[in-house]
Order: sequence, then structure tokens, then C-alpha cells
Amino acid sequence: MGLGNRRIGRGAGVGGIGLVAVVVIAMLLGVDPGEILTGIQGPDGGAPVSRSAPQPGTDPQRDFVAVVLADTEEVWRNVFDEQVGQSYREPALVLFADGVRSACGYAGSAAGPFYCPGDRKVYLDLDFFRTLKNRFGAPGDFAQAYVIAHEVGHHVQTLFGISQQVGEARAGLPEAQANALSVKLELQADCYAGIWANHAEKTIGILEEGDIEEALGAASAIGDDTLQRQARGDVVPDSFTHGSSDQRQRWFWRGLQEGRLAACDTFNTDSL
Repeated sequence: MGLGNRRIGRGAGVGGIGLVAVVVIAMLLGVDPGEILTGIQGPDGGAPVSRSAPQPGTDPQRDFVAVVLADTEEVWRNVFDEQVGQSYREPALVLFADGVRSACGYAGSAAGPFYCPGDRKVYLDLDFFRTLKNRFGAPGDFAQAYVIAHEVGHHVQTLFGISQQVGEARAGLPEAQANALSVKLELQADCYAGIWANHAEKTIGILEEGDIEEALGAASAIGDDTLQRQARGDVVPDSFTHGSSDQRQRWFWRGLQEGRLAACDTFNTDSL
């Protein structure tokens, strides 16, 4: 992943998190952690290890996250201006370890990266990236960038009102139909991550050989079918909440190739 004179070297990792159940990992990139966190209380008086923004120059991993987030802001400001005619409002970033409180509730380390629509913040546990590499076989800085861009994609959905509409629609549906809407929401966020990569390459020239393969590898590693097969040996499509590996790769690729918001309408298509 080339970032010019801002480039962060490959392999800038931090300490690993404890291994978590694969079924929990299946929800790691979810837009609605409130469903997972309902009824869970945080530790008494335990302020989580978190910060609203990375401190530059002190930690390569934090610096990398800061660079990627800044790139998403630049891209989405341009996309909103050119394709929507509106101003983009950036999300806040919270880095945490062990656990964190958000407007969506308390999340422990097993929650992984998530976006909370209630406070419009992206929450990242940096140790998750080691899990992504070591447990799920998805190494590389662009695999990490894909995760960040996916969460920012959920922020874009919130700005458009899509997240709220899907949340309201899911409330009155049977589980399988509600899950199907969640899949469409997640695949759209994958497509938005592809849009980011498309425009970042055009304006900044971020892509290096192997970067796209890293992103596609991460998308494949966290597909519902792959995770279910690892956890239980079989696959139950009606229980999918994020999409299959093929679907996640396909929609990221579509956003990357098209670079247009209109190309990411997962809610009005005959085939995901």
C-alpha cells in the first residue's frame, strides 16, 4: 500500500488479542453492535483504554490507522461533493483495548472493530489486526485498510439514512428476512470500501502490487460461509448476516471497479 512520504511500513503489528469464538468473529464487521451488546454492562468504574485519535509518531500501527482514516476523509469529501452535491461529515475514531463504551453499549475485546451509528464513531481494537493475520490468514496493510474502510462505509450509510431505514425494517421481520437485509447492508459497506480504494488510487496512488489481493483475502476470510464452516462444519445461508466470501469479494471489487455510489445499490438487485 503506497502512501508516498506518509507510507507506513508493512508488518507494523501490535500485541495479539485472546482468541475468540468464530461465531463472534462472524459479527466483527457489523454495523449494529447494539444487537450484540444489549443487556451487557461494562466493568464498574472501568474506563476503557481508548482515545479519540491516534497520537502521530508514537506507534506505527496507530500512525497507519490515522493515515488510512485521513485518506477516507479526503476521498469521501470528494465523492460527496461530486456525486451527491453535499458536504461529507467525518466520523470520529476511537482506539481501544480490552473494552470500550459507546452509544451502542459496552463492547469487550471480542467485539472487534465496529461502527456505532448512535455516536457516529468508528471503534478499532488494534489487536484485531493480528487476529486477522494469524487466525484468519489475511495479512497485509491493505487488508487492514479494507477493514477500516468498511467501517467508514457504515458511516456513509448512516449519513444517507440507510442504516436507520434498514434497522426499522428489520424490526418487524422474521429472522431470516431480517438477516437478509443485514447482508445487503454489509455488502454495500464492502462496496463503499471499494469506492474508497478506487478514488484513493486515482488521487493519491495508494495501490501496490498485491494490495487488492490482500483486501480480497480479508473479505473472503470473514465471509459467513467460511466462518460457519470453520466453526461448525456446515453452512446455513438463512443465518448469514454479512454475506458469503464470494459476495463480499464481489461487492468490494464492484466498488473498486466502478467508483460510483450508484454501483453499490445492494437493495435493488436481482443477484448479490
